[in-house]
Amino acid sequence: MQKALEEAYAARGKDEIPVGAVIVCRGKIIARTHNLTETLNDPTAHAEMQAITAACNALGGKCLDQCTMYVTLEPCVMCAGASSWAQLGRLVYAASDPKKGFSLYSDKILHPKTEVSAGLMADLAKKLLKDFFAGKR
Repeated sequence: MQKALEEAYAARGKDEIPVGAVIVCRGKIIARTHNLTETLNDPTAHAEMQAITAACNALGGKCLDQCTMYVTLEPCVMCAGASSWAQLGRLVYAASDPKKGFSLYSDKILHPKTEVSAGLMADLAKKLLKDFFAGKR
């Protein structure tokens, strides 16, 4: 999660919403990304979407069942759906998203075999987001 937080700080430095994601497969980081929605003018360029694409390219396939994604904020429905299509093996997220997180809608959005852990380094991720948005207001 520390590497995902580093990505979130990189996003903040680009005036992007500070969310970072890292995908690990067999003990090795195969993708590390952050939000790029402002940079790319693309509402789908969330950290998780970027990470899924990079990880699939690194593995040469669309199945991430042997992988773990670490992300600093609970994925939205779009990102949870994409992780389901990729058959993500494990999802670990730091801060819950009470406004747009997938768990507001259904935990069935994820692939049925995806293991989920929440709250790892949540306080740091929440503070980063809170400070970012405080600076915007």
